[in-house]
Amino acid sequence: MDSKATPAPARKSLWRHRDFTLLWAAQTASQIGSQITFFAIPVIALTVLNASTTQVGLLAAAETLPFLLVSLPAGVWVDRWDRRRTLIFTDLGRMAVLAILPLAFVFDMLSIPLMLVVGLLVGVQTVFFEIADQAFLPSVVETEDIPAGNARLEVSRSIAYLGGPSVGGLLLQVVLAPLVLLINVGSFLLSAVLIGRISYRPAAAAKAEAPRRKMLTEIGEGLRFVFGNRTLRAIAMCTGSMNLIGLGGALTALLTVFALNDLDLTPGALGLILTLGNAGALLGAVVNGWVIKRLGLGRTLIAAALLATLPIMLVAAAGRGAGALLISVAIGTMLAGISVYNINQISLRQAITPTELQGRMNASMRFAVWGTLPLGAAIGGLLGDVFGVRPVLWVLGGLALLVCLPLLLTREIRTLRTGPRPQE
Repeated sequence: MDSKATPAPARKSLWRHRDFTLLWAAQTASQIGSQITFFAIPVIALTVLNASTTQVGLLAAAETLPFLLVSLPAGVWVDRWDRRRTLIFTDLGRMAVLAILPLAFVFDMLSIPLMLVVGLLVGVQTVFFEIADQAFLPSVVETEDIPAGNARLEVSRSIAYLGGPSVGGLLLQVVLAPLVLLINVGSFLLSAVLIGRISYRPAAAAKAEAPRRKMLTEIGEGLRFVFGNRTLRAIAMCTGSMNLIGLGGALTALLTVFALNDLDLTPGALGLILTLGNAGALLGAVVNGWVIKRLGLGRTLIAAALLATLPIMLVAAAGRGAGALLISVAIGTMLAGISVYNINQISLRQAITPTELQGRMNASMRFAVWGTLPLGAAIGGLLGDVFGVRPVLWVLGGLALLVCLPLLLTREIRTLRTGPRPQE
């Protein structure tokens, strides 16, 4: 008998993993298009339809409101359905619905109510896409590769953050604003085609064995699992607070109005500022592993949560001239924090959740943390109209000091050095 231990086979890089590469490419295409739309929608509302701050806030809220309304049943359905098909159908659905806006512009039918309806319909399909997407990754890669997969997908989002606003800003200088949305229409189509080429299929036998029960029973299981677990509950409370006041929430409702109206920036200049700031998202994804080794997982999550919101104070302090640089630095710092935070909190959630609960866990988390986005956007826009944009930004900056408290007060997170062993 040979006394020498047999060396473990070297793990293949995820970049050589065909199905993961297709998923990564699909997300990159979709995210870039979505970031262009995210930048263009408030600009269209302000420059084409003369929208108020409240209306801009409502538009920001419309696309995320479905996370509050349909996340919980969506999680049950995602656990029942083929997740790959769900991703394809929702990509095609979003493509068809979003195409209504440039068509309406061509026929002189574009209006704020129509933009709100389209935002809601796109948002409903995004709920299913996002829940299925996070539940799909653990089926595409090995359990040990989930953190690396999330890190690479976060790079995908970072690339979108980096390129989307600058491309959108440049296009808005030369193309009629609503027609820019056609890029996102094409990106959804490309994403659907790439996901359609993924050869992996979730095991049908496992799904067939799972008994179908009442919707409310299955929703209750997901909610009890999330809010009965101290780690998941703390993550939900922290992330929900971040989304309420930060990017995607109140800050998003105010930022474009503040830049274009208060600072007199052009859409192109704002796009350039956001592009420079968005480099922070890529930086966060790149340095995440280095930070984890030095701080440990728990401290990294706490620090990242603060970085994701505290720089709102820099935005509030911005004035004409050098203020543009302050906004860029603030956005860069926030996105670096968000990038590091998301990689680790998503990987932690996936690791401690059994496979059969992944969809419902994601749905319950999305209900809790994305449900605050429309509330923050709507409230932020309304308060901006009543009290002025800058005073509201200062209030948001003060509230940012509180977002990490749920993590700090949860020993299971505060003392965590590395991720837990994955659940089977």
